Amino acid sequence: MGGQMRHLWGWALGLLLVGCEVAKPGENELACTCEAGARPVDPALLSFLSKARAAHHQADLAEAQGDRGRAVAALEAVVRGPAPLRRQESDEVLADTRARLAGLRAAQGQFDAAMQDIERGLELAREVSYFRGHLFEVQAVVEEQRAASLAASPEAAAQARARAIRAAEQAIEIQDQVLREALKREPK
Repeated sequence: MGGQMRHLWGWALGLLLVGCEVAKPGENELACTCEAGARPVDPALLSFLSKARAAHHQADLAEAQGDRGRAVAALEAVVRGPAPLRRQESDEVLADTRARLAGLRAAQGQFDAAMQDIERGLELAREVSYFRGHLFEVQAVVEEQRAASLAASPEAAAQARARAIRAAEQAIEIQDQVLREALKREPK
């Protein structure tokens, strides 16, 4: 997952640094959305994205050493610290960080705490997006791991598996919607 995060953060940062470049007709569908006189690069957002990227890198290093507790602590600094308010980019970063925290907590057997991270992430990613779908994907994994831990209680394990299936179905449905919308915008 570390390589995926580095790619995502690099892409997000690259988009921000491009600013308000206007596309030439026919090249792509992106156009400048900055208002006249607006600053195309927000220093608070750039600082937040940089901090989040560094924290995810710290978490990668801690995980590589088998220290999930330290990885959780690095990521909690992102979700508990200051962030630009009501910004799609910061909400997406926070939602994705919550998804990663949920995975780390589930790997430690902290399933209820993992589900709290999923719920908080879903509060941030309310619209149909990759990030919302990814949270449901992680929820499915958390519930699957919970089911495996409940071998002594077949009924509880079956309930957790059913929740995992529902979450996976939601993830697929959301990502299908994202794909359909994205493919509509692709040049034919």
